[in-house]
Amino acid sequence: MHYNDFMPNTTYDDFSQDYDRFVNWGSRLEAEIPFMEARLAELGQPEDVKPSILDAACGTGMHAIELARRGYRVASADLSHLMVEKARLNADGAGVDVVFKPAGFMHLAETFEGEEIYPFDALICLGNSLPHLTSEKYIRKALADFSACLRPGGLLILQNRNFDAVMAKKERWIGPQSRREGDKEWLFLRFYDFDADGLITFNIVRLRREGDAPWTQNLSTVRLFPLMQEQLTHLLEESGFTDLRYYGIMDEVAFDLAGSENLVAVAHKA
Repeated sequence: MHYNDFMPNTTYDDFSQDYDRFVNWGSRLEAEIPFMEARLAELGQPEDVKPSILDAACGTGMHAIELARRGYRVASADLSHLMVEKARLNADGAGVDVVFKPAGFMHLAETFEGEEIYPFDALICLGNSLPHLTSEKYIRKALADFSACLRPGGLLILQNRNFDAVMAKKERWIGPQSRREGDKEWLFLRFYDFDADGLITFNIVRLRREGDAPWTQNLSTVRLFPLMQEQLTHLLEESGFTDLRYYGIMDEVAFDLAGSENLVAVAHKA
């Protein structure tokens, strides 16, 4: 079975041109990059040798680009070819050198094994990307692929939604976001459908208008596996990861099962 059979990339191909309007990259990178650098420093490498990093679901490449700006050796992948194209344009605009390749989970090691910086010192998988795999079996295979990409002792950082809280509260709506550029305006509305088979359908409504013209609308949907902390712990340990630590956001904030918005996992390859 090919990756596209259970995680179609058409949703994010469609979303690629608006994704950088959807995310407030200035505030997000300001909050998250220091957390990543603190974890990378724990690898104990010489100051003049920056760790090599694989961004396993890079989207439009903004984390990878900022890490490259700071001197890290970075490669990146995304299943969506159009996201990768946008990421390359963003990197060109920033004047940094990042290797971007279209590749999905379970195919990362075979995609990057020829690169000079392979195996990697660290792998990041952010933006609730791993739960896009819709079964535990495929998540297990993805984690095995992550492990294959890392050197012994290598660092793994995962950023998922806190699905323990999502499933307990069954709150459908996530806070809206907006963007304005001159007389153009975008609204992004997100909500969940809790499906009978135990999965979640994640819906993104994009509204756009220019001046006084009527709003246009677009709906994108994708299925998610509500990956709980206990289940993730089991899968990580089974995949050979140790020294597991959990945070509620990408900051020095402990994970709260009932209240944290995110589940950020930090681990090392044995």
